[in-house]
Amino acid sequence: MEDQRIKKRNLWMFPLGTVGRDMMYNLVTSYLLTFVLFTHQLTAAQLTAITVIMVAARVFDALNDPIMGNIIERTRTRWGKFKPWLAIGILLTSVVIYLAFNVQLQGWAFVVFFGVIYFMYSITYTMHDIAYWGMVPALSSDADTRNQYTSRATLFAGIGGMLAASFIPMLTAGNNAIGGNAVTAYGMVALIIAILGPVFLAFTIFGVTERRSYQDDPVPPLSFKKIISTITGNDQLLWIALIFLIQQVGNGIVLSGVGQTYIYVEFGYEGMYFTLFQMLGMAVTAVLMILYPVISRKINRKKQMSILMAISAIGYLIMLVPGILLSGGMVKFACITVGYMLANFGQYGFYLIMMISIMNTVEYNEYKHSTRDEGIVSSLRPFLTKMASALTVAIANITYIVFGIIRYTNGIADLEQAANIGTITAEEKAGEITTLLSGVQHSQSLGLLLVSTLLPCILMYISYRLYQKHYRLDEKEYDRICAEIAERKKA
Repeated sequence: MEDQRIKKRNLWMFPLGTVGRDMMYNLVTSYLLTFVLFTHQLTAAQLTAITVIMVAARVFDALNDPIMGNIIERTRTRWGKFKPWLAIGILLTSVVIYLAFNVQLQGWAFVVFFGVIYFMYSITYTMHDIAYWGMVPALSSDADTRNQYTSRATLFAGIGGMLAASFIPMLTAGNNAIGGNAVTAYGMVALIIAILGPVFLAFTIFGVTERRSYQDDPVPPLSFKKIISTITGNDQLLWIALIFLIQQVGNGIVLSGVGQTYIYVEFGYEGMYFTLFQMLGMAVTAVLMILYPVISRKINRKKQMSILMAISAIGYLIMLVPGILLSGGMVKFACITVGYMLANFGQYGFYLIMMISIMNTVEYNEYKHSTRDEGIVSSLRPFLTKMASALTVAIANITYIVFGIIRYTNGIADLEQAANIGTITAEEKAGEITTLLSGVQHSQSLGLLLVSTLLPCILMYISYRLYQKHYRLDEKEYDRICAEIAERKKA
């Protein structure tokens, strides 16, 4: 009875904690580049430097994330090994996010500041991200229960992302922008989210009870050799890491800024359009998140992936064909939005399956090497997610440069800064931006659409084929491994 009571409480307190975290993640991943482009006058060299910084920060995470996982493994406190890093990490991330959107610099001075603050974000977000997802295996080793924790946490993460998506574009672009300009608006939005992050994570810190059998284990040494041997010695972890990275790159392209820029140049610089596009695209995934524990009992993961792949392919086709054939207008916007809903439904289903597949390699690691190494294994997921986000930013920036979009973003940035200092009114700014965007050529708009549809679909298909061929820890094999581990412990 006591275990069931704890489980019921954990099934609410654990997922609630990630709502604010994912608002933070959505703000930085989906809107930081948009903020930079639409509020700063950048040369191609400066935009290239920012791209290099973002990619370099993620390469840095190749060391930072596993090291953080190893540090968590070594942590022994009265609050366990996860919760101290949840608290420290979320508070530091709040400070970094506030500064990122509120320090007013331009030119190369801004590029230098951006480099420092972006590396700080990589470090601080890693602290609580690895601790949060690393806690899942410590909550339960039962496959069905773990599916419940994962699907519900992913659902609440989606809620956090959807909350951010619902008000960030609407409050930062167009007639509803706070203060009448994007500079003021992004600063206020960042402040709100910097407060909400710690508030929501407090539910997990103070409300979750995890198993702490590790407290009596000897503290493992902080060792690069241990990190490398744990990762390279787990063939299933290596395969799912590659598969997850490819899928996440494709999944992130639309929300890296390319999709938002396409909506602006095609339908007008009004945040409400992108709010509807993103909200509906994310809301439809809630159905999958709610029903996933039931679905997982009836359909195995590889069969699920076949169905999800087909749904996404249809969605991308619905986005692409009307996008090419129809002129601007609400019919075209409706078709693209419906297509994105289907495409994102499949992609998010893939993401959920990948999450479970990564966590199941903990037991595989215990089966092969007699050590679970939850922190190190769990550290790969956030590293891969952040590496994928850096690659999608690189793809977005290359897209802007190749198709000449930077000319229009610089023009909007000048107008936003002018509105911020009061040299033009919000109404004058809106009129000037409309005139500016009327000069976007069809070939430029088409380029944004192709990058948002064909490339994600191709990458998703590659990840699908690799998963089907190389990932062996299906439901039957995972149950067999868990049963053998239990027998070993009895013996």
